[in-house]
Amino acid sequence: MQTQKYSVNQHHISTFLAFVKDGQIAIPEVQRPFVWDSSKVRDLMDSLYKGYPIGYVITWQNPNVRLKDGKLSEGKKILIDGQQRITALRAAILAEGCK
Repeated sequence: MQTQKYSVNQHHISTFLAFVKDGQIAIPEVQRPFVWDSSKVRDLMDSLYKGYPIGYVITWQNPNVRLKDGKLSEGKKILIDGQQRITALRAAILAEGCK
């Protein structure tokens, strides 16, 4: 009998924004920097406004991954895929700077 190694969950954008606000989502040091220009951010917001899907966000929960800020993840959700979208949402909706 094989145990499940992953799960697929559907969350609203508000849930991801709450994860960001609470510090539950972190960016590992191996991720590239934020590279989207303002037109890509605008297009993302337009897609959300129109109710279009904006793709998957993949996270990994690991207790000791080094983060962009040099700290260890300590069990946070580590962004594997979706960093550009989550960072764009942070800037556009939460008015947080792009790091």
